[in-house]
Amino acid sequence: MTGEDAVAPPAWTPDLAAARRVVFQELAVTGAVPSPRRVAQRLGIDDGAALGRLRALHDLHQLVLEPEGDAIRMAHPFSAAPMGFVLRAADDRMWWGGCAWDSFGIVAALGEDLEITTRCPGCGVTLSLTSGPSVRPPELVIRIPRPAAHWWDDVIATCGDLRLYCNEEHVHDDVRRRDVPLGAVVEAWRMWRLALTWYGDRLDPDYKPTGAADRQRLLVEHGFDDPFWVLPRS
Repeated sequence: MTGEDAVAPPAWTPDLAAARRVVFQELAVTGAVPSPRRVAQRLGIDDGAALGRLRALHDLHQLVLEPEGDAIRMAHPFSAAPMGFVLRAADDRMWWGGCAWDSFGIVAALGEDLEITTRCPGCGVTLSLTSGPSVRPPELVIRIPRPAAHWWDDVIATCGDLRLYCNEEHVHDDVRRRDVPLGAVVEAWRMWRLALTWYGDRLDPDYKPTGAADRQRLLVEHGFDDPFWVLPRS
């Protein structure tokens, strides 16, 4: 697609902000994504208008719809379906994390200490850890499967392969066995620290999307400053 052909993303409006707020409020409280009908009911609008707002939010990368475009698949850092990470609060509330980074993002968004359970793809062992806004994760590592410029080429696939490992040796065992590119390997605590600021405002009532330049600046501030981490301009 050329610059002349590119379609500009929708403008951020109070209507989109309200629809997004409903989605994230429901996820934070129940762990489940609301249906378009539920969004419509919460906002006092018809189903078609609600779906239109969700599709606009999808175009703005504020959430991810199913391929059919009629239901929410992800609202980063939350997932509507299991993706390898289960987060549980002390009172047994539960959420699905889209990936290792998103799991730390849920901790950041909720501002709570949570138990994170997953599996190391390299050795198959169950990993169970507690993380919170002030609780640094243990000495594990995270594999980032593709450069930042391509995260949204297929964001579900990107998230599905962004996993937590016991150590870097297990990462290399896994990618060698599956014959996939290595990507980047990052200490878990670094992604946790990034998640605290990247996702910490997701439930703010007055949340507004940030631009690519702001997100790039945040990556650089956390030491992710080589070409692998360069985001698309828009």
